[in-house]
Amino acid sequence: MLDIQQLRSHTAAVAERLAQRGYEFDTARFNELEEKRRQLQIKVEDLQATRNAVSKDIGGLRSEQKKLEKSPDYTPTIALSLVGALIGGVVAKEGSKFQAALLGAGIGAGTSEIIKALNSNEPEYIVQQNGVIDALVHDGTIIVNSSKTDLEQAAADLDAVQKELDAWLLSIPNLPHESVPAGKDETENVEVRKVGTPREFDFEIKDHVDLGEPLGLDFEGGAKLSGARFTVMKGQIARLHRALAQFMLDTHTLKHGYTEHYTPYIVDDTTLQGTGQLPKFAEDLFHVTRGGDESKKTQYLIPTAEVTLTNTVADSILAEGDLPLKLTAHSPCFRSEAGAYGKDVRGLIRQHQFDKVEMVQIVHPEKSYEALEEMVGHAENILKALELPYRVITLCTGDMGFGATKTYDLEVWVPAQNTYREISSCSNCEDFQARRMKARFKDENGKNRLVHTLNGSGLAVGRTLVAVLENHQNADGSINIPAALQPYMGGVTKLEVR
Repeated sequence: MLDIQQLRSHTAAVAERLAQRGYEFDTARFNELEEKRRQLQIKVEDLQATRNAVSKDIGGLRSEQKKLEKSPDYTPTIALSLVGALIGGVVAKEGSKFQAALLGAGIGAGTSEIIKALNSNEPEYIVQQNGVIDALVHDGTIIVNSSKTDLEQAAADLDAVQKELDAWLLSIPNLPHESVPAGKDETENVEVRKVGTPREFDFEIKDHVDLGEPLGLDFEGGAKLSGARFTVMKGQIARLHRALAQFMLDTHTLKHGYTEHYTPYIVDDTTLQGTGQLPKFAEDLFHVTRGGDESKKTQYLIPTAEVTLTNTVADSILAEGDLPLKLTAHSPCFRSEAGAYGKDVRGLIRQHQFDKVEMVQIVHPEKSYEALEEMVGHAENILKALELPYRVITLCTGDMGFGATKTYDLEVWVPAQNTYREISSCSNCEDFQARRMKARFKDENGKNRLVHTLNGSGLAVGRTLVAVLENHQNADGSINIPAALQPYMGGVTKLEVR
């Protein structure tokens, strides 16, 4: 979520930066809502101040009344200083309302009559004074009760406007970093580097479907169980898939300094709102109800472990010395793939359920771009160890994800498609998610500040399986196991059709 203060102070500049990523910010609507909110805020504060002041004066009047009644040293001079100043002050504060109370008590001439009575040393004035106070208290109580009703209505109006603003803010994407290249879509992404040279085959290559099915990749079985875009893995392929995930986790925990987590696969809407999947991307999620009871709160299957890992710091204040936090998890991911009809219908590239090893970092704001480069390097290390050619690209403003300020995609070479395909996406979200989650740290000056959050795939396991099968295939359909992966395969060096 964007900083509302930044929006208020630099509306035009924010709108311009949002336009770079294809989002049209309605400045007129924002200004209208902001002015309405501001006027209602002033009204609420004024009503609250009036109510508090009158309530305080009522208490003061009663207190002075008791003092006058009980004081053995009562004299007209004391009464003048206590009563004249007090009632004069109340009249000045509340104007016509309290003046009316004085008139109702029979002292139409106001404080001048009080002073005259006191100067003439008339003892019956105490009785008259009690009448004045009673009238003031009565009228003040009416004012308090009336202002309470007005205050409640104004507060309700303010709350409605604030909720409209908040809902809108939740739908606005993050601002692109100044280093992000301008562009409208993926065709304008910028290549940073290529690593490794695609292998030249001296035989007719097969895609991962033809290679994988004889080794235990069962697309028909997945479709039979769950429909399109689901897969069953058996035997050697299942083992290779598991080995890849274990290798990734061990690399990130033992070499890169991440702490492994196991987190829920079902989450509440608040959790998804914290990382930015809701409310904008509800149609991309699998919704879950308990026992089929639609009246109960809807929950969701996670689209990525980024959601749960990042939310571990929601509603918290971390010590500055605890940063950075580096978290990783292996989990299934569930996506409805709304809008993907007809895309990548063959094979493992686009599935409703797939596994991924996720990396998340929670860092000091001054360290987040350094952490982004580090995270990209961590994902690259997996690809290098698996001997897979890849390239790194910087996404342009029009192709970045909703919550990102800057994103690098890692794309692995897929021989059968003769192209690079995304296998990891590493993003810096700055304080966009932290503001939604209320994730903060206490700095060296004792001030609570928002952390910066980063996330990246390290890697998508299914797509890595695709890349290993296709890049390390042999003419007879067997698959060479990269050396780094062999310990996770019990020393097996090659998958062969049995």
